[in-house]
Amino acid sequence: MAVSKTGYVVGALVGAGIAAAALAGSSLHWPPPDSSQRPELIKASTAPMFAPPPGAPLSFADIFAKVSPAVVSIDVTTKVDAKSLRSIPGFENFPFDLTPKGRKAPGGQPGQGGDDDEDGGGAAPQAMSSGSGFFISADGYILTNNHVVENASDIKVTLPGKDQRQLEATIIGRDEATDLAVIKVEGHDYPFVSFENSAKPRVGDWVIAVGNPFGLGGTATAGIVSAYGRDIGEGPFVDYIQIDAPINRGNSGGPTFDVYGRVIGVNTAIYSPSGGSVGIGFDIPADVAASVARQLISGGKVTRGYMGAVIQNVTPEIADSLGIVGKKGAIVSDLTPGGPADRAGLQPGDVVLALDGKPVASSTELTRMVGETRSGDVMHLQVLRAGHQLVVDVRSGVRPSEQELAKADGDNDQDQNGGAPSAPVAPRPSALGMSYGPLDDGARRRYGIPADVKGVVVESVQPTSDAGDKGLKRGDVIVQVFDKPMVQPADVPAAVAEAKKAGRTSVLLRIHRAGRNIFVPIKIEP
Repeated sequence: MAVSKTGYVVGALVGAGIAAAALAGSSLHWPPPDSSQRPELIKASTAPMFAPPPGAPLSFADIFAKVSPAVVSIDVTTKVDAKSLRSIPGFENFPFDLTPKGRKAPGGQPGQGGDDDEDGGGAAPQAMSSGSGFFISADGYILTNNHVVENASDIKVTLPGKDQRQLEATIIGRDEATDLAVIKVEGHDYPFVSFENSAKPRVGDWVIAVGNPFGLGGTATAGIVSAYGRDIGEGPFVDYIQIDAPINRGNSGGPTFDVYGRVIGVNTAIYSPSGGSVGIGFDIPADVAASVARQLISGGKVTRGYMGAVIQNVTPEIADSLGIVGKKGAIVSDLTPGGPADRAGLQPGDVVLALDGKPVASSTELTRMVGETRSGDVMHLQVLRAGHQLVVDVRSGVRPSEQELAKADGDNDQDQNGGAPSAPVAPRPSALGMSYGPLDDGARRRYGIPADVKGVVVESVQPTSDAGDKGLKRGDVIVQVFDKPMVQPADVPAAVAEAKKAGRTSVLLRIHRAGRNIFVPIKIEP
């Protein structure tokens, strides 16, 4: 599904910018700036600001008049790499000078030199983008999307309506995991809006989105709530609201309101094959936005619990291969060495069925439940291991930042694709449409497999087999079949024969690839 941030159209130039766009929004109440107490959310009132007529409203004008003074336009300047701009095919005749002063522009014309040139290079090119945001307190706190402001060197907020003042803003905190950020402008007595956390609109109820699409500030669009609980592949901490109120580039970070004028979500992404609205937009729910905003304002960051385990969904195929048909949960495929789960004795292959008595339906749900814990909390995990249920107590840690987690993944990916493999010269044991070889020094060199990985290496895969369909390939290491470690190549066919004799229709393989371990169920061939 082609989901894109309704973020920003970006243009690059020296000293000027092309309008760009992004989405944003959400709201809360905060104490006055001279308060000696830490800002806290005031519980949103469930009483309507006005009583709408039954059914479809005759007009959204009253709602817009009440909420639009709190919705702002956000213009962001970022520095970009001129070399990367000059290498873009098709931009040779772009009407702006994309190069530093004094250097030859893409069309062959030299730029204008300046006193600030370095080696004739001058100032770096700049990119301009714009998005939306909204006041969540009278003293200048504004909620928006992280992707609107994350690389900003300069942020300007334009007030709505006749005011049109442009104010400098600073970043208070950003949360990549939910794509939310809080910025602040100086001043007080700003109009602000409230989150709706108690009485969510139903699917089919009217909503109105307000923002800055394509740089056109103060724009309202209306539609309905289309669905709840959408997973758009943007991380495990948000169940998105789907709306059909048109939102476009530049709406990022802006709010969506119910018919009482309360924020029910923050506009964040759209599904769009064309880049424009096709009536499928996605909002971060108000309860998530309010919680994140509170933490960013109080401490500049969001702290989440951490278990230190790589987990997967228990799919119907995995459940069948484990003999637990009908069970849901999350299967542990790998552990962070020395992490909380590792220290507590959790093992690869364990299936987590519940946390603190609450059933776990998926790996995403488990990640979210762990994230809601605080560092030091003891999590009681109900685990299925080798057919037996037990409880593993894990003391929660602090989840690393998304950048730190990405870097760890990148480090694991390095040096995993060594020199070109040579074809095996001797017959290999085979099963499941694959042949297997020993994980000796030669195999480790050929496939870049670390010394601490143990198992047998896949030497060939039949493209028409179930293993081929599921993406297994030469150089993968089979660490386990079910919970049994693989030591010699013949161990795999033996384990498959044993499973077939027991009446199993598939086997569960634990595969090591590029620094990661995953479980893959493979059908047993007739």
